[in-house]
Amino acid sequence: MSLIGETVGAPAGDIIKDTTDASFIADVVEASKSTPVIVDFWAPWCGPCRQLGPALEKAVAAAKGKVKLVKVDIDANPAYAGQLRVQSIPAVFAFVDGKPVDGFMGALPDSQVRAFVDKLAKLGPGGPSPIDEALEMARESLEVGDMGGAAQAYAQVLQADPQHPKALGGLAKVYMASGDTERAGEVLAMAGPDAKDPDLDSVRAALTLTAEAPTDTAAFEARLAKNSEDHEARFELAKALAGAHRLEEAAGELLTIIQKDRTWNDEAARKQLLTVFEAAGQMSEIARNGRRRLSAILFS
Repeated sequence: MSLIGETVGAPAGDIIKDTTDASFIADVVEASKSTPVIVDFWAPWCGPCRQLGPALEKAVAAAKGKVKLVKVDIDANPAYAGQLRVQSIPAVFAFVDGKPVDGFMGALPDSQVRAFVDKLAKLGPGGPSPIDEALEMARESLEVGDMGGAAQAYAQVLQADPQHPKALGGLAKVYMASGDTERAGEVLAMAGPDAKDPDLDSVRAALTLTAEAPTDTAAFEARLAKNSEDHEARFELAKALAGAHRLEEAAGELLTIIQKDRTWNDEAARKQLLTVFEAAGQMSEIARNGRRRLSAILFS
């Protein structure tokens, strides 16, 4: 019996089902040759099993047929639990192509259960498309600084879909990271002003910072050496640093202004700081650390 039973929207019985030792081969081993199958070994007396079961069922239902869930009551059906050396429950195994490929013991938080199911869903039918795989390859290349590999992967996506916002944003980001602002601007123009993607937003913000930036920092540094309270000099220094893609340093100077005078020049420092966060990427370390420092300042 399914632990969430008659829940509205529960998937059909062929996606979430109970099985026995007699039907294990058909329901798990053979079925996993076409769709990944998660096996949940449980028992009616097991409290953690009753916690994990609904989370598994919810995550599998959300996968919309890319993964199946098969539940085995080990009290009534001990054979395959013994073969898989299940020593405690709940015990979860993932089968692909007839073989166990992953698993875990004990109840996990819902977020980890979803991640487990999502990872398995990518191994079966309806997994990542060639475009998704190319985008993932590009992302990994960016993370390790392989700009050529990233550019090639994004170009591959754009051959199939010339207006793909994620690929255009990624390619523009590659050009920005390489210092080629002109090509980055050309890619943004291809995307158009209404195209939405975090990388596109990041490059738009970075180009704005570059366009507004003074070309030299020396004069502003000299002014600050004489007067550390010269907010205008510090603000112009931050703009110059941001234009040179030294975003972490720029954020630091702007946070210093905010700490000294939050409302200076109609909150110009805070507004510029938000643009710096956008250019760095809202999920970047620069943005995350900067937001923490900003909160500490504003709520101190």
